[in-house]
Amino acid sequence: MPELGTFLWTQCLRQIKSRVASPGEIANPLLFFLMVVALFPIGLGPDPDRLATLAPGILWVVALLSNLIVSGRLFAGDYEDGSLEQLALAPYPLALSALTEVLAHWLLSGVTLALVSPVFALLLNLPNGAIPTLVGSLVLGSLCLSLIGGIGAALTVGIRRGGLLLSLLIIPLYVPVLVFGTSAVVEAAAGGAPQIWLALLGAVAAGGLVVAPLAIGAGLRISLDN
Repeated sequence: MPELGTFLWTQCLRQIKSRVASPGEIANPLLFFLMVVALFPIGLGPDPDRLATLAPGILWVVALLSNLIVSGRLFAGDYEDGSLEQLALAPYPLALSALTEVLAHWLLSGVTLALVSPVFALLLNLPNGAIPTLVGSLVLGSLCLSLIGGIGAALTVGIRRGGLLLSLLIIPLYVPVLVFGTSAVVEAAAGGAPQIWLALLGAVAAGGLVVAPLAIGAGLRISLDN
């Protein structure tokens, strides 16, 4: 169906351009990540061994929170300007249209965060050998977080001050991703083989790409009907 492919590609480009036009959506998570990570050496002291031990958990928890603070606005703009209703009436599956928004969000927030994470890792004295695993785990893990966050955002898009409800809905689902991602970096920092943890993240991401769009589409229709 070339028309569907063209439609989805156009939607994805529109979402990317829209987010680039609002640089705060990209910069805010990065600034949050930088400020929080920079506080840990101050609070925990400058002991490099201690920081290196805690670095995988710190980096992954802050990455999770950075994703959480922007997930609530994932569909808000389209909901407020009526674009979401037009997508629901379009002759294409709403689930696929929503997936393009999630992927645009992931590319501009999750992938960007993963690419700059080595700078943050150096602040916490993470071993150099673990940095490639950190980047890879954040690329895969942030996709999982964006898909999960998309489900929560779809269910709460029409609710005023729905941020707390969004957190209650998706944080429990974030936990396995947090465990897999942190474990991969810990294993790499110890000189072990992190492949099993990265494979688990990949499996969650693959499953999420199948299941999450359906859940997001259903959630958006519920929100629009209400």
